Amino acid sequence: MVPFAGYDMPVQYPTGIIREHTATRTSAGLFDVSHMGQAWLEADDGRHETVANALEALIPADILGLEHGRQRYSQLLNAQGGILDDLMVTRPASADEDGRLLLVVNAACKEADYAHIAANLPAGVTLNRMDERALIAIQGPKAADVVALHVPGTSDMAFMDSRHGTFDGIDIHVSRSGYTGEDGYEISVAASRAEAVWSALAAHERVTPVGLGARDTLRLEAGLCLYGHDIDETTSPVEAGLLWSIGKRRRAEGGFPGANRIQREIAEGPSRRRVGIRPTGRAPAREGTVIADMGASEIGIVTSGGFGPTVGGPVAMGYVDAGHAVPDTPVSLIVRGRAEAAHVVRLPFVPPGFHRD
Repeated sequence: MVPFAGYDMPVQYPTGIIREHTATRTSAGLFDVSHMGQAWLEADDGRHETVANALEALIPADILGLEHGRQRYSQLLNAQGGILDDLMVTRPASADEDGRLLLVVNAACKEADYAHIAANLPAGVTLNRMDERALIAIQGPKAADVVALHVPGTSDMAFMDSRHGTFDGIDIHVSRSGYTGEDGYEISVAASRAEAVWSALAAHERVTPVGLGARDTLRLEAGLCLYGHDIDETTSPVEAGLLWSIGKRRRAEGGFPGANRIQREIAEGPSRRRVGIRPTGRAPAREGTVIADMGASEIGIVTSGGFGPTVGGPVAMGYVDAGHAVPDTPVSLIVRGRAEAAHVVRLPFVPPGFHRD
């Protein structure tokens, strides 16, 4: 157990990081992510347009066009187009709940996020925290089979679908999403009932509890950004390879913080890009490792790195200047003063297992 964003969190369970990682890739991993921030953004007039416009003034995603029961990934931006945090936005499945959006933000950023959002809302729109809610994730190719035994109808959900439901009679909100690159679900539940949900899922032989260690190796292999490492207030969504999260209308119209920079980078290309890197040897390249070209000139830096259990070797992500971002470009990693051979690769390192039907 270690301190993490104000909580005590497990780095690993007795099974160990490698087994937890492998269990998630091949069966189902269970994660307590209750430290994440959950909140409702609500419009007094009950109109989707009102609450969507308020949020679109802070993020670049198309929220006006978000359909009922769908979830979208986006970023809170500063005036320079840098990322204050990344977050998930959900429009409730029922039209009776129009005028509300469910937000899930990162634990380490949630106090700053809540303050930033609340300070920039128009009259008639309010942010209401849900500190009394827990969040449990189950991820992996067997996750759907397990969850279907407890929550009716979840097998029919597509990737990024979201709805209210019941877990063995317990009221929940469930989305088919997660941050491992695998199929799976995130279940929001009253904190007082969280242990019952966790225990019921953990009782299945196909389910393995997973801690922070494997959580990090899973998202790294999946090529997913970790805030404060791969994205921060200096990086734009374009540099970070997150242009897919900005809808075509928003790209054209702008109207979000830092739009001028982001529109310029879309048109001209950014000066640097986030890339995947595969070292040739067995030595992992950790965060902060310098990336050099074949002439020994510094061209970037590693933002996440370690051993990829599914890949069977070291993997890393980082930023390099745009001229060296093409896959298969040879580079050097300066590890403990030595230049280690590596090359740029496409992300992710493992094929995604998201449920697309």
